[in-house]
Amino acid sequence: MLKEFRDFAMKGNVVDLAIGVIIGAAFGKIVSSLVEDIIMPLIGIFGKADFSNLFLPLSSAVTATNLADAKKQGGVFAYGNFITNIISFLIIAVALFFVVKLINSMKKAEEAAPAAPPAPTKTETLLEQIRDQLAKR
Repeated sequence: MLKEFRDFAMKGNVVDLAIGVIIGAAFGKIVSSLVEDIIMPLIGIFGKADFSNLFLPLSSAVTATNLADAKKQGGVFAYGNFITNIISFLIIAVALFFVVKLINSMKKAEEAAPAAPPAPTKTETLLEQIRDQLAKR
């Protein structure tokens, strides 16, 4: 049973896919931290905007000025979080674009280097000699 599972897991790059998912999740956390902890505060300093507290109250009972308290009072439309997630997505998309571009350029460099032609087989060598003999006649 274990051998069958191992054979199944090795087919179709299942292990590579699992590693990719794990690394992708870790990369997503890093990008989320980058956006929430570094980029958004800098935008807030220079742009005088704090996206984390941008919201629209959905009921008249919501009177709070920050998102955490407003969520406790009732329903809110937190579009500031949406803006933050869009920025995170754009950073991930740009990073993946450059990774794919790098991989494609490496593949092109590999393909550009011509492989040395294989040595002629004995049959080819014999046929060349026969051709040369016939050309002399």
